[in-house]
Amino acid sequence: MINISLPPTQPVELDLDFDLDFDPAINLLPPAGSTVVVAMSGGVDSSVAAALLKHIGCEVIGITMHLWDYDQVGGNVQHEHGCCTVEDRNDARVVAGRLGIPYYVVDFREEFQKGVIERFVSEYIHGRTPNPCVSCNSQVKFGVLLDRARALGADFVATGHYARVIHDPVADRYILKRGIDNNKDQSYALWEMAQDELSQTVFPIGSLTKPQTRKIAEQLAPRVAQKKDSYEICFIQDESYERFLREWTADHPVQADNGLLNIEDPIRPGPIVDTKGNVLGEHRGYPLYTIGQRRGLGLATGTPVYVVEIQPESNTVVVGKDEELKRHVLIAEKVSWQSERPSEETIRCEVKIRYKHEGTPATIRMLEADCAEITFDDPQRAVTPGQSVVFYDGEAVLGGGIIRE
Repeated sequence: MINISLPPTQPVELDLDFDLDFDPAINLLPPAGSTVVVAMSGGVDSSVAAALLKHIGCEVIGITMHLWDYDQVGGNVQHEHGCCTVEDRNDARVVAGRLGIPYYVVDFREEFQKGVIERFVSEYIHGRTPNPCVSCNSQVKFGVLLDRARALGADFVATGHYARVIHDPVADRYILKRGIDNNKDQSYALWEMAQDELSQTVFPIGSLTKPQTRKIAEQLAPRVAQKKDSYEICFIQDESYERFLREWTADHPVQADNGLLNIEDPIRPGPIVDTKGNVLGEHRGYPLYTIGQRRGLGLATGTPVYVVEIQPESNTVVVGKDEELKRHVLIAEKVSWQSERPSEETIRCEVKIRYKHEGTPATIRMLEADCAEITFDDPQRAVTPGQSVVFYDGEAVLGGGIIRE
């Protein structure tokens, strides 16, 4: 861990022209005097999270996680953007100096490669479409970072996620809730958090809107306040999944969980067929496609077709009409609940099958300890293996799982 904080300066005092609601029934924040480690990416949200905690009297420690290097992941070396760049670390250092808090950079590259990058690649090789942000949250931010914070004697970890945590005194449990700003809500990516993690995690900006967050950031560092939101995968800076997957699989052995996949050459041409098995064309490599994809298929069918299935064992991509994308049922694996598993045989709730999904009513039936069948009231389009399915009761997250089929 390297201390790269600026020399002490006069800390900035926030001058807020709107009321901040610190009601613990809305969003639980630490009491004054608590020591809080803040994961600072150099962006708007984490910078304001640190500032708000300082504002309410916490002892704040800023930490930036060094997760990957350009010579490791390749792409866009001269035009970095998004997060996790040297420029971002410099911005985090400036904000820490303005706040008068200690600031460190910690090396989590090994943990990130094993918990996020290798899992990301393996999922694509198995014909699935992963969500690496979910893996990063569970494996790194609320895994190794929380462990590091505990070792430092910190009481809490904080991030710039638009989500909230409250405590239910009757049930004596912590509840993860959607962020107040529906356009920015990130609770979907936090479903794997368990009670011990929720009890030591705070999301200071979860009860703010994005415009309010930017307004506070203007007082810290105008350059940071003007940064655009990042929606792409941080370790694929040039946004070329194909380039990344080809380079990574060429340099690293791919682990397959069965003997049917060609792990020597996982990204190679193969047939594109319709749902009746008729060959329509050739794909560039099945890991480069995802369920619901229409563009880039290179087919002249006369009517629009979409990827409806990926068959890694036979190196085949199956396409069909839009109505063939709709599903009434999915099977989820690695299902976990944020408190205790419901005792009912079936659970009625709202589910989301991707980050931007509106959510839809469904019935959950547990099949095994960590496997469930989810039946939608109305069929859903492009249910994608590898993505998270997250269960909600109103604003509260109940749990979730990974879509298997």
